[in-house]
Amino acid sequence: MNRQSQIKMTSEERDKFLSEKARTMMLCTIDKDGFPHAVAMAYMMKDGCVYMTSFKKAQKVVNARRNPKVAVMVETGTAYNELKGVMIRGRCEVFDDPDEVWKIMREIRAFQEGGTPAPASAVVQARAKKRAVLKITPEKITSWDHSKLPPDTY
Repeated sequence: MNRQSQIKMTSEERDKFLSEKARTMMLCTIDKDGFPHAVAMAYMMKDGCVYMTSFKKAQKVVNARRNPKVAVMVETGTAYNELKGVMIRGRCEVFDDPDEVWKIMREIRAFQEGGTPAPASAVVQARAKKRAVLKITPEKITSWDHSKLPPDTY
């Protein structure tokens, strides 16, 4: 058995990791010159997709509109035998309808805080007009959990 198959998470382990263990995900888009553009983002998993919000004019949003192929990655652990992570490569759709953005903003906050959506606030709702939703539909998912390796292999 090769190492990759030894450390791969099951879909249940991956879903639990993305929903319970991590709160920040690295989003990688491609800039106009073809270079990766990586930024840390709060996120939410919903119906198998990754959701994030950002300002409409942010570089990551501009990049995703131009080239919808993106990658996201989250990893935890410090020692080699503690490393756990997921990388998702997929297509990003950008939505900027203020009502949809406001709804997703509240859902992401609830996901991040592990509870119910934040109460409606006119001030925060007004911010939704300047923001966009990034919805990433996975096409390829890679995962790793090095704690699955026997101690004598690391």
